[in-house]
This record gives sequence, structure tokens and C-alpha cells, in this order.
Amino acid sequence: MKFETAYIPIGAPTFHLESAQKEFESSIEVLRKFDRDIKVPEEMLLTIDRLNAFLDGINPDLVIVQNITFANGAYIMEVLRKFSCPVVLWTLREPVIDGGRLRLNSLTGAYSAANMLKSFGRPFTYVFGAPGEEKVQKTLEAAISASRLRIAMRELNLLQVGHTPQGFGFGRGLDAEMVATFGTNLISIEARELIDKAKTFTDEDVADYLADARGKIRALDSIREKNVLDFARLYRAYAEYVKENNIGALSSRCWPDFFTAFGTPVCVVLAMLNDLGVASSCEADTYGALSMFACQYLTGKPAFFGDPVSMDEGENTITFWHCGTAACSLAREDTGAEAGVHCNRKIGPTLEFGCKAEPKVTVFRIGKNANGEFRFFIAGGEALDKPKQFLGTSIVIRTKNDAAKIVNDSVCAGWEPHFAVAMGDIEAELEILANTLGIKVEKF
Repeated sequence: MKFETAYIPIGAPTFHLESAQKEFESSIEVLRKFDRDIKVPEEMLLTIDRLNAFLDGINPDLVIVQNITFANGAYIMEVLRKFSCPVVLWTLREPVIDGGRLRLNSLTGAYSAANMLKSFGRPFTYVFGAPGEEKVQKTLEAAISASRLRIAMRELNLLQVGHTPQGFGFGRGLDAEMVATFGTNLISIEARELIDKAKTFTDEDVADYLADARGKIRALDSIREKNVLDFARLYRAYAEYVKENNIGALSSRCWPDFFTAFGTPVCVVLAMLNDLGVASSCEADTYGALSMFACQYLTGKPAFFGDPVSMDEGENTITFWHCGTAACSLAREDTGAEAGVHCNRKIGPTLEFGCKAEPKVTVFRIGKNANGEFRFFIAGGEALDKPKQFLGTSIVIRTKNDAAKIVNDSVCAGWEPHFAVAMGDIEAELEILANTLGIKVEKF
């Protein structure tokens, strides 16, 4: 489906229309930087009739309602009657304060519109300022990106491979809950289905998949040949299922089944899928996979998935780690992604590397509180240029806020032990998404 944003500049013809026209033209120019196909009216919508004529010709996924001048609550009510999509309410700064005429009176109009939005029980994103202001543009861009993500989540097929291990139930997804909250279609299969499929492939059947892996992973030949070939079999089984069923993200059971029933871990398979743009988490953490999908969608880069395992008060850092499932493209340039064996089971292949530096990262988790209500964990920072911290893959993050307080407060708040790390600053987008979905945000 094609995403559609609509710009709805409402007002009354009794204000200073020359000033309003300038803001109208400037607003369209700015908005087209973030969505070149945005639906805009040919003129300002200064009567209810003109407003309705424009509304009848659009089918938006996001509306940006701007008080080009003051407009009473009847204008926004027409928008709310017709559309249930997210709303951005934009107030213009009064262009001139000279003791003379009030040119726009946009702010009073915003109060009128917001009062109606609240009466309808509709969440909205609010922004105040002129089109040329940086904070205004950042909010508009974030709102459009968040709405695109919301639609992408509604169109997402998320695959849940197997069940969470004992004691890891926090990651288990429920189909009705998933679709009701995020609109996401949850598909569940047993791990044995993909294991059985992998066992049917010959060495020749997986030659191309093995060649792909050799092009991205160093020292793969150091791993027992049977395990490398079995990894390639798993890689093909997962890749084919993903393609045939239009899967955009997945969570996979890993231990103990892939060690005991197949003899080869699934870690590197998930890493390869992450590099292919399929957000993939281990330990069957389905909400971890959905968190990774959001990060990947907003940044265009694979997200890191892992546990918080170490904290350094002096450096103000938190280290996130996992057994070896991170996308190869996240590896430091000097080492690349190197094959290894699982830190506990001593079976390969897994991946071994520290992640490269990233000036801005966002730690994110779609989690639940003790009452089963969804909540978002959001924390900003930077990924430091650090080597591998432990066997497996790791990323060291210097947090914007106090690392010791983040650890203390998030542990005491009962947050799940898995987090996604986005390679970029997406805090604003995630907060807007949460507001749209009616989900509480906990910022750290």
C-alpha cells in the first residue's frame, strides 16, 4: 500500500491573508522535503466547504493539521469524523509583534483544535513554530517516519520459530495481542519444521548459501566442516521460508534444540538474515524481534540484539552482548566478522566481533510491565570504538544519561533482559509511535 500524508491548513478569511499565504507556501516546501508525494490543497482551507472538498479527495495515513490562522473546533471535527489516522497539530509562530494587528492567531486555534482532539479521545503530536525552524522540521520528519513505521508494522509478517526456553517467557508473542496492539501478523511454526527441511539439502544444494557466508565471515574454515555445511543447510531453510512467506522479522528458538537435535547452532543464520534486512532475534524473543524491526526500519541499518552484561561507571558505558548473532555489517573494520564456537556449548559456527563505532545510537525495547501492559524503553547514546568484550558479539554504549542510574532504574522497573540497539538517533520517532499506539514511554 502507498503511504499517504495530507497537509490540512485550516483557518478563517478574516485574518491577514498575505501573511498566511507566505506561511502556506513555506509549509508546503518544507513538508515536501520529507514526503514529496504529500497531498496538499491548491489553496488555504478557509471555509468548512473548502475543507470538506479537500478531505473528500484524500485517504491519508497521517494528517498534519495546521492552524494557518485561527479556526474554531468545527474544522478539526470534520477531519476527525472522516479519518482515524494519526494527527500532527501544528501551530504557527505569530510572524510579527509590533503593537498592531494580530496576523494569524494560530495559537488560539491550536487550543480549540486540541480541545476537540481530546474530546474525541485522539492522541496527537504537537509542534509549535515557523516552517523554517529546525525543531519544527525535525518533529515533522519524525512524525512522518513514525507513521510510516506504524503502517509497516501493520503490514508485517513476523515469524516465531519455536517456543521460548524455560524462564524466557517474557519474549513470547501472542497472535491476538500482537495484531490488536501493533497490527502485526504473527506466524508460528516449530523449530523442528526448519530443522527437518534443512536435513533434506545436499552439500550441492547449499553451495551458493555457503559462498555467500564465506564472502562475509572470516575464518569459517576454522570450524568443523560438517558444522559449516549444516549451518548452510539451516541458512537455506530459513531463507526460503522467509521468502516464500513474505517474512519481515523473526524470532527463533536456539538452545538447546539446535545443539541437541541438529548439532549446529542457528546463530550465524540469524546474523545473515539481519544483514538481508530481516530483523532476527534469538531465544525466541518475539517482542525483541519487533523492537529490532522498528530500529531497522527507521535507520535503514541492522539493529544489534543482546543482553546488558557489563557497566562501567567511569566511562559511563553499558555493554550489550550475545552469543554471536549480530549482522556482519556491524563488525569493526579492523577485525570484520569472524567465525567462532559457542561460548558455552563449544560448537560452531557463531560470530565473534566487537561492533564498530556509531556516533548516535538508540537502545530500544518493546516490553511489558507487571500488569501485562505494553511499554517502550528508550535510551540514547553513542557506540564506542571498542574491541570484542567477551566471546560472541558485543557493543559498548556511552549513554547520554547516567549509565549507573539507567541500570539501577531499569532493573528496579523490571525490564526484560533483551534490548535492541538502533544505529541512529530515533528517539523522537519512537516516542511519537508510542503516543499514536497509546503505549507508555519510559526514557532512560
